[in-house]
Amino acid sequence: MEKQANIKVNGIDFSWDLETGKLMFEQQDAMLFWISSAMRSFLETIEEITGEEASQLVFETTGFRQGLVVGEYFQNMKSVGVEEAAKLITATYASAGWGLTVIEELDLEANTFKAKFKNSWEHKINEAQGRSVGGKYIPAHYAGILTGILGINIWYEVVHYQLEGYEHTEVKYFPSDITVNNNISELAKRTQMEQIMQLEALVEDKTRDLSELVKELSSPIIPVLEGIVVVPLIGKYDEERSLELVEKTLNNIPNYKANYLILDLTGLDENISKYTARLIENIASATSLIGVKTVLVGISPALSMVITQSDVHLSKYDCFQTLQHGIHYALGQMGRRII
Repeated sequence: MEKQANIKVNGIDFSWDLETGKLMFEQQDAMLFWISSAMRSFLETIEEITGEEASQLVFETTGFRQGLVVGEYFQNMKSVGVEEAAKLITATYASAGWGLTVIEELDLEANTFKAKFKNSWEHKINEAQGRSVGGKYIPAHYAGILTGILGINIWYEVVHYQLEGYEHTEVKYFPSDITVNNNISELAKRTQMEQIMQLEALVEDKTRDLSELVKELSSPIIPVLEGIVVVPLIGKYDEERSLELVEKTLNNIPNYKANYLILDLTGLDENISKYTARLIENIASATSLIGVKTVLVGISPALSMVITQSDVHLSKYDCFQTLQHGIHYALGQMGRRII
């Protein structure tokens, strides 16, 4: 078995050295991949990890930057013009299995041209994947090549893909301010904004859940003995919270078949608002309409000052210093006592 071999295809040198495991393509180290299996798996793994949008940007950016290296190589060859370089590149790529590429309408004054790609390795992978739209690697690659050769930024626009049923993929190239770095920044901004929006939505959901929990815990209805329920008022009450408590109390008291409602005011915030005093009167008045008597306990000196300075009248309700006194009173009114 021959362990070294050299061949020339269309003027392109290939050589193998099986003892060292080397394949040389135009005197440069190279390697071979099966397109529809190994290369397909390689690209699909990148997409799986990064996501479809990010992976397409990775392929586009990689294609452009690799093309830039090729273009800068030919730019340094002063004896080779742009048109000749384009022919050499397409011939070399065809020999390497990149498919058939034809450069048309090359305008060196406007720095524009059109390229047609047929049966490229990227097309074959996309076809094996069952895609309906082609990839961005090869279109961006040639943009990089011409950017390197011409020394100005060239970008591209895909007219149509071979995958769409055309004979070839057609791409237009032109000078542009669009760069791969800008595209990376834009994706990063979009990704960051999406993450912020997701975080805001999560915070909003958690805040809503927490608010509901606070509503449930801040003013619970506690059945302490048969016929007696206690509602402790806790913290500070604004208009919204006051209305919620009145509604909650009226909706739930009938379930306990209560005769007495004891409002425990011990836990009210020291900075007592006008809504707090009005709330006490509203609950007491509303529950009396459904046959439930209200007893007030734990009125602080600060609350008593607010009440006396307002138009709220609570003198018709029985008031006690502690919750224990209020419960004993309610029991006595019902002809019962704690033994």
